[in-house]
Amino acid sequence: MTGWRALAAADPVLAAEARRLLERSGTGEGLLATVRDDGLPRIHPVYVVILDGRLLTAVLAGSLKREDLALDGRYALHAHQDPAAPHELLIRGRAAEVSDPAVRASAVAVWPFTVGAGDALFELGIDHVLLGERPDADAWPPVYRSWRAPRG
Repeated sequence: MTGWRALAAADPVLAAEARRLLERSGTGEGLLATVRDDGLPRIHPVYVVILDGRLLTAVLAGSLKREDLALDGRYALHAHQDPAAPHELLIRGRAAEVSDPAVRASAVAVWPFTVGAGDALFELGIDHVLLGERPDADAWPPVYRSWRAPRG
C-alpha cells in the first residue's frame, strides 16, 4: 500500500497543500466516498489524521462506512471547500484496516473525539491525488496538479 509518506517524499509541495486543505478547520476532515455492496457510491463525513506517514480515519463499529471499507476498500476523499478560495482536493485509493495496537493508540491519542474499543481504524492508501487551485470563487478553470502512486 502506498501511503502518505510516499506522497510527501515524491511531491512535498502537493502533500503540504493537501494537508492544509484537509486540516483547514484545525481538525482533519472531509467527505469519504465508498462503494456499497451493490456497486453504488455512498458519501460519509469523516475525520482524518495524518500521523507517522499514514492517512488514517476512525470508523464506528457497525456503521455502513465500515462495512463498505471492509468489503471493497475503494474510496475517494474530498476536502471541504472554502467558498472564498474554493480549492479542490481529491484523494483516491484503497483502505485497509489497521490492526497494530501501537498505531491505533497513537491515532486515538490525537483525535478530538473518543474512539470506542469496537471502532475500526483504517489507513487510506493513496493511488491518486488531484489538487485544483483557484485564488477566488470567480477564477476558472482551476489549475490542476496531480500525483499517482507508482505501479508495482
